[in-house]
Amino acid sequence: MQNAVVLDNVVKVFGENHQKVVALDYLSLNIRRGEVFALVGPDGAGKTTTIRMMCGALTPTEGRVTILGMPMQTEREAIKKRIGYLSQRFSLYGDLTIDENIDFFAEIHRVKDYKSRKEELLQFTRLAPFRDRLAARLSGGMKQKLALACTLIHTPDVIFLDEPTTGVDPVSRRDFWKILSSLLKSGITIVVSTPYLDEAERSTRVALLNEGKLLVCDKPEVIKASFTSEVVEVVADDARKAVLVLNETKGEFGAQLFGDRLHVVLPKGKSSLEKLNQMLKREGITVQSSRHILPSLEDVFIARVTS
Repeated sequence: MQNAVVLDNVVKVFGENHQKVVALDYLSLNIRRGEVFALVGPDGAGKTTTIRMMCGALTPTEGRVTILGMPMQTEREAIKKRIGYLSQRFSLYGDLTIDENIDFFAEIHRVKDYKSRKEELLQFTRLAPFRDRLAARLSGGMKQKLALACTLIHTPDVIFLDEPTTGVDPVSRRDFWKILSSLLKSGITIVVSTPYLDEAERSTRVALLNEGKLLVCDKPEVIKASFTSEVVEVVADDARKAVLVLNETKGEFGAQLFGDRLHVVLPKGKSSLEKLNQMLKREGITVQSSRHILPSLEDVFIARVTS
């Protein structure tokens, strides 16, 4: 399958001399046409810098960016006509209606005869019943749907979405990702950055980033299958104390709090689980239940970053 996006040893340095910050550290990625590709990592991992580099909004300090077979360095204007970009702060106009916002972005992209395309997008995003509502009066989830419709009005081949669901409620997040999945039928390539690893599970492939470096890039199921440790879900009477105790074991156990439960990463084997229970008991922590669970992408990512 032909690549839609190629990053070849891309470096991005901000600042000069003693104020230098390396945002991307020799990052290489191949993103295939027609896939949903997720960039995942904590704040400062380099996700937004990578997305902006792919859009041509930033120039690499070193390395090459190629979009749809065209080098960004020499074909920037041609590339911009074939891509869409939804930034973290996409600029909708609050005093314009849904209809008028889409019209405005169609005019910016110099799209002719876009009325049927607009109707298609309104139906697709389920915004048609609200088309006369001012953007300022939309919920967070509806604003993101409108932003997506504006991004798609010129029928791009690749769209870049920078943390599109940050600050959006869980139901709207799920709805937004259903829309993205439906888009794949048109053959579009979707590149999305997200801090939510449960969202990344819906992607074709995932790149885990940390401090501007690529930790791993593969299908979610392959990344999880490569995990060599076990994950145990623990319910304890003092979960916060349990996390502190387990994370002081110098890497023997790694624990993260998920609501009122702990996910504990430990070496495979029955003795490890017994040792875990004994350690918590010695600290006066009562384990109400513990069970082995399949590792999530978040478990794998945290283990890689903290190891």
